Amino acid sequence: MPANPVPTIESSCNFSLYLRRLLEAHPEQRERLAARLHKPFDQQEMAEFADWDNTLTPELFMSRLRQLRQAVMARLISRDLGGLAELDEVVSTISQLAEFAVRRSLAVAHASLSHYGKPIGEESGRVQELIVIGMGKLGGGELNVSSDIDLIFIYPENGETDGPRRISNIEYFSQLGKQIIRFIHEQTPDGQVFRVDMRLRPYGDSGPLAMSFAALENYLLSQGREWERYAWIKAKALTGDADGLAELVRPFVYRKYLDYNAYGAMRDLHVQIRREVARRDMADNIKLGPGGIREAEFIAQVFQLIRGGREKSLQLRSTRETLTRLAELRLLEPAAVREIMAGYVFLRNLEHRLQYLDDQQTQTLPSSPENRAKIAGSMGFAGWQAFMDALNTHRRHITRHFEQVFFLPTESAVDHPLTPLWRDAGENGGTAAQLAALGYQDGNGVAQQLKNLAQSQRYLQMPLANRKKFDALIPPLIEVAATLPHPDITLARIITLLETISRRASYLALLTEYPQTLQRLASLYASSSWVSNYLTRHPILLDELLDARVLYATPDWPQLAAQLEEQLTANAGDTEAKMDALRHFKHTQTFRLVAQDLAGMWTVEALSDELSRLADTVLEATLRHAWREMPTRHRDIPRFAIIGYGKLGGKELGYASDLDIIFLHDDEHPDAADLYSRLTRKLSTWLTSVTSAGLLYDIDLRLRPNGSSGLLVSSLEAFEKYQHHEAWVWEHQAMTRARFVAGDAAIGERFEAIRHDVLTLRRDPETLRQEVLAMRQRMLESHPAREDDVKHARGGIIDIEFLVQYLILAHAHELPTLTRNAGNIALLAVAAEAGLIDTELAATAQEAYRHYRRLQHAARLNDGNRIEVDERLRHFYGQAQALWHAVLGK
Repeated sequence: MPANPVPTIESSCNFSLYLRRLLEAHPEQRERLAARLHKPFDQQEMAEFADWDNTLTPELFMSRLRQLRQAVMARLISRDLGGLAELDEVVSTISQLAEFAVRRSLAVAHASLSHYGKPIGEESGRVQELIVIGMGKLGGGELNVSSDIDLIFIYPENGETDGPRRISNIEYFSQLGKQIIRFIHEQTPDGQVFRVDMRLRPYGDSGPLAMSFAALENYLLSQGREWERYAWIKAKALTGDADGLAELVRPFVYRKYLDYNAYGAMRDLHVQIRREVARRDMADNIKLGPGGIREAEFIAQVFQLIRGGREKSLQLRSTRETLTRLAELRLLEPAAVREIMAGYVFLRNLEHRLQYLDDQQTQTLPSSPENRAKIAGSMGFAGWQAFMDALNTHRRHITRHFEQVFFLPTESAVDHPLTPLWRDAGENGGTAAQLAALGYQDGNGVAQQLKNLAQSQRYLQMPLANRKKFDALIPPLIEVAATLPHPDITLARIITLLETISRRASYLALLTEYPQTLQRLASLYASSSWVSNYLTRHPILLDELLDARVLYATPDWPQLAAQLEEQLTANAGDTEAKMDALRHFKHTQTFRLVAQDLAGMWTVEALSDELSRLADTVLEATLRHAWREMPTRHRDIPRFAIIGYGKLGGKELGYASDLDIIFLHDDEHPDAADLYSRLTRKLSTWLTSVTSAGLLYDIDLRLRPNGSSGLLVSSLEAFEKYQHHEAWVWEHQAMTRARFVAGDAAIGERFEAIRHDVLTLRRDPETLRQEVLAMRQRMLESHPAREDDVKHARGGIIDIEFLVQYLILAHAHELPTLTRNAGNIALLAVAAEAGLIDTELAATAQEAYRHYRRLQHAARLNDGNRIEVDERLRHFYGQAQALWHAVLGK
């Protein structure tokens, strides 16, 4: 606090005519202000300002409430203009005053209606409470200093009061609401507290003043409009049943899917505002004019409407908190958010200074030189022109970001040049020739496909709004597909996608809102049938095409795991929502990896590492949250672990690989075996159930002790005993590629020790050789060797894997380095350096193994299992067989 508050108060009076008049008319306010200027006006001080519990006479209450408002305004203006308060304090203090005024007014209103008794619900028989909802900036805790307050009155149930004079609940709560409005809104010799605006209630001015939960729900379901979703984002229950209200309203505001229709609705609202601004010549309005407060708010809120249903951390009321979260999620670039935020803070501070002048609800720049000088000075500028330069810079930044977020060709935009081709599909004889000229290989075939599409019932029965978006997409997609390899196939794949999403207006809106995504979409569909099928099955992933920086960003697994945990925690108690969140996460990361793969960012080996990290992350999160939902668990963290075998264990996962896993526990609790068995079944359900979001992973549990006939989960002790005394050689082969994946790290360490002990057992080389050969022969009987199948061919993937497994089991007792789960390529090098195999044959086998995996990966990207056989492939087969013969004989 300044040593002497008087200069601060006098300086503030120079910038605020309202403050000067207030202090001159009420000297006691000046004394209070001088004594307490050093501290914010908080809720406790508001509560202590008067004996509110005994101030129940309406006239006295209204007088005291207005005196409180004067005291709050005097200190707020002086602290703000004196540099003692930030924007946070200003908006939160005035919002707290409004909430305090509402709650105290409700208490006095109840007392004035005591002759009616208490309102009783006809279904519950319980006393009903009025829910006063703060909308707009009041709900967001961001009121400006001369703001009106938007209120809605809701009550839970219909019924009637229980007093000597009975009236219906709707009558009672309507009278209660009128009293609240009067206490706050009415002008008296002391002024008013806030102007009260009730127009945001259902049906607006023509609707009832108060409404039941049931009536509100019916209204939102049947008549709620898009702009009302925007308004309800900030709704806050200031009194009464906040949880009940949130449960009712949240599904109306936040959709379960990504709702890109919100763009069009908010754009229409903005156009109406711009039209009104132009009509009334309001360019100097810093709220509604270009680059104003409303545009900054729209940027934040459109992302909330689109994504808030899936990303619950966006279900916020504060504009600045939302912008901060958008930067954290990289939905907006941090640099863009910094510019928007700086402009928003500047504009809100300016808004307050405009209102400090004369306590008027204005956002318009002054025209008189005297007031302009006051505004420039209060904003810290030497003159009006310097102030305007800074203001215009901030407004340009906000406008630029607004237009980037809301970009869309307007209704008056010129049609795409190929629009006539689609419009006349199948009817114009030149269509086939035009398609051929564009680069399509079978113009007649593509023309027929377009004709079939245009005449299909699916197309003809689309809602009109969907068909307009669909019609806008086909011409540019015809053009883009024509520039890519295999245009006929590419367009056919894209048409399948469009047919799939044709009744989902939000997905069509996404593609029309962001035409730059069409090139990425077509490129992916041209590159891989697997990708096109995957995206068609999961069209929610279209969202990933929007931002190339995110799509092609190298995964930060700790950060991604933290985001997944946040999403799962936000859905506490909702198993279905958690399962969907896991699936959305897995599908999203898979799609990003495949896009990066097709862009040449990953080798096959590195890609498998990333897909394995993804599986590890998902399994860890699934285990943690499945355990939390166990009803009778005896500990917070389970003594339980997931062990990966096969491709998961060896970190060689592909896009569609299933997971070979087993489950271990180390818990002496008497109920442990039963509890962990139930946990295992729950995990299997969470992983393999097909929900609306698809499948998470297929899993294979047959590698557990005793296979399909064994227990689903084993104790560590039983597992160790089994591996030393009962396991078959092929089970020890499988252990060569096993690793701890998720769960209790101490169990993971114990497992690794058991694995090391088992793999380093001394074995008879000849007996081992015979058993490995016999096992390979059994596999050949069920999967005959073919040259076009690099996995099962002689000299192919399985032969090399068997070779490495034999070398580990035969020699790890003398060369423990072989027990490292380092992958077949690295272990071939270890064996060669130790002199166990020929160095040149080992090098060729390494090269062959890499080549096989590349061929296998490329084939699977295009849904093929057969490989084109050439001389290079036959050469590798021959070299791998030579190594096989050298180690295992014929």
